[in-house]
Amino acid sequence: MEVICFEDRAFFAMIDKLEAYIDSKKPKQSQGDKWVSGEEAMRMLRITSKTTLQKFRDEGKIRYSQPEKKLILYDADSIRDYIEDFTYETF
Repeated sequence: MEVICFEDRAFFAMIDKLEAYIDSKKPKQSQGDKWVSGEEAMRMLRITSKTTLQKFRDEGKIRYSQPEKKLILYDADSIRDYIEDFTYETF
């Protein structure tokens, strides 16, 4: 078995480059995707209950728009921001 050793700085620099490469390969969000349906919002939040989605909306945790009576669209950026608010760094 072959063992490869890295200095801390070199290892983390490699990880940063790998993250940048992966991010560059992700499809860019088009302007039309700013507003997503309730099903897409639930998928992004990884929830299965429409009641939970309504609770997030009612409490002002995520932005939404209601262009028609039965059509509610959710701001994808506010969903991402909500998720990012609960990101914790490891030790």
